[in-house]
Amino acid sequence: MKNLLSVEKEGLVVAAHVEVANSIKEKTIGLMFSQDLGEKDALLIESCNSIHTFFMNYPIDVVFLSNENKIVKIFRNLKPWRMTLMYFKASSVLEFMGGTLDHSIEVGDKLELKSV
Repeated sequence: MKNLLSVEKEGLVVAAHVEVANSIKEKTIGLMFSQDLGEKDALLIESCNSIHTFFMNYPIDVVFLSNENKIVKIFRNLKPWRMTLMYFKASSVLEFMGGTLDHSIEVGDKLELKSV
């Protein structure tokens, strides 16, 4: 998880420091067992269309993105020990600390991911 990105929507910085999970190990562990996101604003899990919050210690905001980075589904404050459905239009997932995703972000919005 060394790649860092920023995420924007029409000039609004949604997350300034996004860590990318792209290996099987990184995607499997995700945010499990952690107490918070540390210094990052979000975690991007690539090649993912469903998540669970088993072994999580806090709620998370979840944004499912299509191949074009268009928002397919949003969960706000998804509690630990929950699962989502599979969203077949989604190809990646952004995970934020619960309650931190800007409320202006909506399904259908297109996000821009930039290398930092």
